Amino acid sequence: MATYESFIKLNGAVGDLVFYNLNGKNVVRKKSGFNKAAYKKSPTYEKVRQNSFEFGHCSKIGKIIRLCISKYIELANEALLYQRFAKVMTNIKDLDVEHEKGKRSVKTGLKTAEGRNILQQFEFGNIPNFNQNTYISLGLWDRSLHLDKKIVADEVAIVSIKIDFENYLTESVEEEIKLRNQTELIFKNHFSEEDDVIHFVAIKKASQIVQMGFV
Repeated sequence: MATYESFIKLNGAVGDLVFYNLNGKNVVRKKSGFNKAAYKKSPTYEKVRQNSFEFGHCSKIGKIIRLCISKYIELANEALLYQRFAKVMTNIKDLDVEHEKGKRSVKTGLKTAEGRNILQQFEFGNIPNFNQNTYISLGLWDRSLHLDKKIVADEVAIVSIKIDFENYLTESVEEEIKLRNQTELIFKNHFSEEDDVIHFVAIKKASQIVQMGFV
């Protein structure tokens, strides 16, 4: 980019050059080599298109999940948590072996045991997450949260999140259950078995979050 002085004020493209005014100065630059039409159709940009689609997909899925638990994310007090969470979505998406590159999805990755394990291992700031001894089992009309016997708490909050991966939408329901020394908590099954549902759990002790994460 360069500035120029002339009594002729140019605005627009002339050959390979583009003239315009920026903050009161006459500026000239070379045209960008990027071609939008070529980007959409040219084989040269195929890998770029694939990576761009999958990156956008993972970012959107990460965002709609985070919005459902935003009040808990704030407690993590981590400015770049959204970046780490997007990376987790990418790692889960990479487990999709059913679709070709450029069409892989978080939905398919979460169907694998490794994908679910990656989600459960995500830690919100310095707040501890859960190990495999905390898990959810499915009943006919309800679900059960099985807590690690080492957990000491007064209350548990369970956020059930239904994800529409195609339209990037979510529905969520939160339940708060008082603990009375039990390690199995029964909560309502708010969605159908055909829905894609994940669960976020927050453990409270004396009204303070002491442990939280996906289960």
